[in-house]
Amino acid sequence: MASARYGRAGRGRRTRPGLNSQINITPLVDVMLVLLIVFILTAQFLSVGIPLELPKTDAQAMRAEQDELTISVRKDGVIFLQESEVSLEDLKTRLVAMAANGYAERINIRGDKDGDYGPVMKVMATINAAGFTNIGLVTDPITP
Repeated sequence: MASARYGRAGRGRRTRPGLNSQINITPLVDVMLVLLIVFILTAQFLSVGIPLELPKTDAQAMRAEQDELTISVRKDGVIFLQESEVSLEDLKTRLVAMAANGYAERINIRGDKDGDYGPVMKVMATINAAGFTNIGLVTDPITP
């Protein structure tokens, strides 16, 4: 019955168009390429954005956690909590407000290698006076 309904091309009737079973992957490749570029660009901005020359050491890398707080001290003594500038007097209250895990929160200190030792020690003393004990100093690995 189906052949009578659609007929054959030779009898003057229209034939049913065949189904195309091939998948066009060009749009998929385009979308994936755009996503790859977006992820590559955003990965560069995920680290703390204060440019510093960190000292180089042979220390082993520690396991990084998602919600660690980072304090950066530039060589001119300016202090940054995450990416916002903060004074030494305000550091204690801002740390307590931002610490999600309470006083067990890990706090990383990044100090410029050409900077003074004094401002970094003042930051460490302020953090310790606030009640935080899990403090780490961030360095760069020595590359041959």
